[in-house]
Amino acid sequence: MRRRFSKRRPGAGFAFVLALAFAALLPPPPARAEAIRIGVLKLASSGPIFIAAEKGYFKDEGLDAKLVYFQAAQPVAVAVVSGDVDFGVTAFTAGFFNLAGKGGLTVIGAQSREEPGYHLIAYVAANKAYDAGFRSLDQFPGKKIAITQTGSSFHYSLGLLAEKLRFSLASVQLAALQSMSNMASALEGNQVDGALLPASVAIPLVQKGKVHLLGWVGNETPWQVGALFTSPREIAAHRAVVEKFVRAYQKGAREFYDQLLAKDASGKVVGGPRRAATLALIAKYVNETPAQVALGIPYIDPQGRLLVGDVYHQVAWYQAQGLLDKSVSAKSFLDLSFIKGQQDAAQ
Repeated sequence: MRRRFSKRRPGAGFAFVLALAFAALLPPPPARAEAIRIGVLKLASSGPIFIAAEKGYFKDEGLDAKLVYFQAAQPVAVAVVSGDVDFGVTAFTAGFFNLAGKGGLTVIGAQSREEPGYHLIAYVAANKAYDAGFRSLDQFPGKKIAITQTGSSFHYSLGLLAEKLRFSLASVQLAALQSMSNMASALEGNQVDGALLPASVAIPLVQKGKVHLLGWVGNETPWQVGALFTSPREIAAHRAVVEKFVRAYQKGAREFYDQLLAKDASGKVVGGPRRAATLALIAKYVNETPAQVALGIPYIDPQGRLLVGDVYHQVAWYQAQGLLDKSVSAKSFLDLSFIKGQQDAAQ
């Protein structure tokens, strides 16, 4: 039997080798982006996340970030524990600490905080109470004060004021009204004497003459309002992804600070040259006008650094109120390795 030989065109082997050599010079195909889900609220305090998403900072880190929106802080923490989202960015609550204390959450960085000179949460008085003499912060005892929920950031803010001014929190009648709209209605109807409200709600009410501003929490009692967090299993299984997420967040936080929070030489908050554009960017995500967003810009550390000492204080305070199990330790759910220079970290 004759062996059959295939006929090759002259130079075919050389062309094949040349093609392989050319292919070797080409850059490798881009790696597939890692999909992550981030639980957020449609608030200006989520601004660094919105900036990172809009400006492509997550994409630059090889992350395909999907924002998942919630109506309150507690469900974000629950979603991280259940695995419905990979990361959360929202405020601390008693419920948050209970979940973290059970090993479901790990805090890796900071979201917003109360800071002197910046307006986040206001103390306000209803018109009737103000006319009757409720005009200073030391007059909270004996008053009926609206908050959202027991164990909320508003509850803790009032607790800090009680510590500072040395009055008993038990002397204040707390009305947990569940929502901002309920609180505003109660104030306008003089059903409560006062409230703690975010600036975006308080300032319009003040401007319309429906409440009176008594002061700002940041000027009285600075504290760490919110955090950047994930689950312990996410860190164990995908530490590199967590590191990428933190870097993208820090880029967003730096831009948030530079454009919205930077002060001039006199200490006045003036922001940066892209302030208007940054307000417009955030407004798109929170369904407000840029002017509305500008009413309540919280302080956010440009590096995402925590006020660690205050986290310890919050845990102790909630335990003292009977809202958190005594076995919970802040040290068990803080991972300070992702961000350098965490503040007040000697615990």
